[in-house]
Amino acid sequence: MSLTVTVRKGTQQDLAAVHALVVELAVYEKAPNEVTNTLADMQRDGFGGQPIFEFYVADAAEEGIVGIALYYTAYSTWKGKMLFLEEIVVTERVRRQGIGRLLFNAVVKAAQAGNYKRMKWQVLNWNEPAINFYRSIGANLDGEWINCNLTQEQLQQL
Repeated sequence: MSLTVTVRKGTQQDLAAVHALVVELAVYEKAPNEVTNTLADMQRDGFGGQPIFEFYVADAAEEGIVGIALYYTAYSTWKGKMLFLEEIVVTERVRRQGIGRLLFNAVVKAAQAGNYKRMKWQVLNWNEPAINFYRSIGANLDGEWINCNLTQEQLQQL
């Protein structure tokens, strides 16, 4: 199935499709119950008084939104302003058609236009198709750093 895909900046009207793709990704990553973010959360956080993320969508003329790339600005004390690519998701039935690359390239252009000093993202160590893509573009895959996080419950306990 070959699609006619346009990559464009996401809008508030796209959020239901974006959220559905996030849920699809969670299933793919074997964590379907981990998504607690709601559509209302995404509306507030992306389009409220202080938006904290932006996104691109891959919009297929034949079937609507089939992919997303969601990112936000972070800060490095060593380098300055950096773009953090949180997610690239392409719906499973249309993977391997270059849609992820189109989305990735759109985010790279946003980083270039915004004069970001660095672009960062994460990939699961078992996601070989993504790892192979990142290697093919010359990305640095850093095995030195350990990811750390605290859940909302842990934050409340501290």
